[in-house]
Amino acid sequence: MNTLAIDIGGTKFSVALFQNDTMIRRETHPTDAAGGRDWMLGRIEEVVTGWPFDRCGVGFGGPVAFGEQRVALSTHVGGWKDFYLCRYLEERFGVPVVMDNDANVGAMGEGLFGAGRGCSPLFYMTLSTGIGGGILMNGRVQRGADSWAGEIGHMNIEPEGPECLCGSNGCFERMCCGLWLERDYGKPARELLQEPEFVRGYVVRLARGLKACIMLLNPARIVIGGGIAKAGDSLFEPLRASLRKQVTAWSGARLDVQPAELVDDSVLWGALALTRTL
Repeated sequence: MNTLAIDIGGTKFSVALFQNDTMIRRETHPTDAAGGRDWMLGRIEEVVTGWPFDRCGVGFGGPVAFGEQRVALSTHVGGWKDFYLCRYLEERFGVPVVMDNDANVGAMGEGLFGAGRGCSPLFYMTLSTGIGGGILMNGRVQRGADSWAGEIGHMNIEPEGPECLCGSNGCFERMCCGLWLERDYGKPARELLQEPEFVRGYVVRLARGLKACIMLLNPARIVIGGGIAKAGDSLFEPLRASLRKQVTAWSGARLDVQPAELVDDSVLWGALALTRTL
């Protein structure tokens, strides 16, 4: 059984071909945000032309109405609002397709194949162009009543904070994601995270958002993926220290926070796992 896995993000997209549980081919390409949805779909089709696959799984970088297999919207790339992506891909590729938002799919990848193996509940957070969250319990994604469970990126962590693209203000994503870090500070996140003074302030906000997750879900482990998580110990060590200060001591909650083991491939492996529901 060959599976096509697609990871659609705000600044890049990746595709991989799996033969059973072995990744045999992989490509990553930058996103042309100005080109919108049509450019992205055309480029994906061009890249995978000639690849032999029997099914397809997709992780989409934005809210997804899972029951309808519909992209709700993308705040980073235009043209996606209320788009039935699976229906489109099934018509183009002639195979069954299933999708979920990239954080849920990343949670599946890390929970089944990566740093979250054996951990339940597992909370996975993607920390990249935007911020998203996925909850995995006993190997199953918890989506909530309307598919929006885990959307930690739009939880308010700064009551008087600046306006977010979602229309609210002071959101976790607005204060901590790569898109806004570069706009606010004039440098990409990878450079900012090399500055100890910046990191000291940044992890306080990051821990504030994760504290809410810890107190609400009491996860066995938190796994953080996405480009910003690649900063490694220079980010994770001060983040763990800030969490120890902020999380209520009497709770006894676990503060097990780890970087994604699959690095850039969490969503691709999760897309493979997602196709097992077809």
